[in-house]
Amino acid sequence: MKKTIFLSFVMLFITSLGFAQEAKYQLSSHILDITQGKPAPEVKISLSKMSENGEWALIDEKYTDENGRIKNFLKQENGEAHKGVYKLTYFVEPYFKKLNQSTFYPFIEVVFEIKDNNHYHVPITLSPYGYSTYRGN
Repeated sequence: MKKTIFLSFVMLFITSLGFAQEAKYQLSSHILDITQGKPAPEVKISLSKMSENGEWALIDEKYTDENGRIKNFLKQENGEAHKGVYKLTYFVEPYFKKLNQSTFYPFIEVVFEIKDNNHYHVPITLSPYGYSTYRGN
């Protein structure tokens, strides 16, 4: 009986560790290709932060998943807020080349400011000759 209780406790402890380890991120993005009517996979997006002297420093680069999403920019640790001015650069020309489409935009830059500890979602709707962005959630 004691062994069963002990094993149950150990399993509960190990399971709770898995949940406690789940990382949270403050920034995500999404690309929806409105000409295709579907997400844009395998698009490189770089994240840069503006320094106090106005220069951009590259923070991270990732590729969109099969759903056109990147969910894990700016890992939050110990309640840390990543306040500051940021820029997401969407490298869309290679995406359109794969589709045998020309585009007016070799890349798109979206500049925004994080002012608090909230989650920020910065999506774009995309076509070869236009795009739109907004603050999502």
